[in-house]
Amino acid sequence: MKFLKTAAAALILCAGPALADYPEREVLGVVMWGAGGATDTVARAVNPAAEAALGKPIVVLNKSGGAGAISTAFVNAAPADGYTFLYGAENPQLHGVMGVSDIDYGDMYPINILGRGVAVIAVPAESKYKTLSDLLDDIKANPGAVKMGSTGPGGLPSTIAALISNAVDFDVTAIPFDGEGPGLTAMLGGEVDFMPSGISAAAEQVKAGKMRALAVVNPEPVDTLPDVPAITDTIPAMDRFLPWGPFYGVFVRADVPDDVKAKLTDAFKTAATDDAFLKLMANRGNVVMNMSGQEAVDFLAKWQQVTVWALQDTGAAKVSPEDLGISRP
Repeated sequence: MKFLKTAAAALILCAGPALADYPEREVLGVVMWGAGGATDTVARAVNPAAEAALGKPIVVLNKSGGAGAISTAFVNAAPADGYTFLYGAENPQLHGVMGVSDIDYGDMYPINILGRGVAVIAVPAESKYKTLSDLLDDIKANPGAVKMGSTGPGGLPSTIAALISNAVDFDVTAIPFDGEGPGLTAMLGGEVDFMPSGISAAAEQVKAGKMRALAVVNPEPVDTLPDVPAITDTIPAMDRFLPWGPFYGVFVRADVPDDVKAKLTDAFKTAATDDAFLKLMANRGNVVMNMSGQEAVDFLAKWQQVTVWALQDTGAAKVSPEDLGISRP
């Protein structure tokens, strides 16, 4: 598998000459998406604590475009000295199957996987489905009759539906909307029966009593909605796909010197425990991971494997994962 081979090699091979005095000047943190977006918000929340831990300023530069491909290529083209790193999201892991780019995180070194988002299975508060089992029983009894809110092939709802369909009978009719917000609004209006959604988009409506969350797409309940059960309570077979969700991390070129990687890793490991960062992540319903080293490599490889095959199963992939050497989970 390309990702495992390349990233694992980056962990164990010596990369270039040591830069003992790093950092001697300011460092550039390139944000994959535009100002105000989820990736930018997470980056700017952790950046002050990372600056303090590193001992030099980190200049944040937003460089969006190409679904993250432009910023990823920019960082990979920069000198391999650690003075340019990527504040990235999950998108490069999908670039191969979507025909966007041949660069993914297997070609880079994961300094830190800061955290990830969590999804929920939401229904209107007055829905007849009181539990996830109720919903699944109806879907099984009436194939194709239950309507699911979606954001189109490759979006979060369709990806989750593909993962569930690999574990249980899940023949639903997907109704596409222009984003999670419009889809959830349509659900409340009775246009669809349920919708998988990011927890940040649904949590306030759930807390206000307008929606009911049947499950969190996570191996255990989360602090944002502590009374909502984990999806694995009802679908144990989902465990092999989890943890899953949009994620945020810090990445450098694979051939950055090892001592520089170590300094960045230590700085972000400390920064990810900062109170202000933890508060922002909790408020957005994100799970803090603070993961580096082989653990980060394994997470990224599994996430890619699970997701690209879900895209293949929903017809969203333009290139088969098999052609890229990514085996089915």
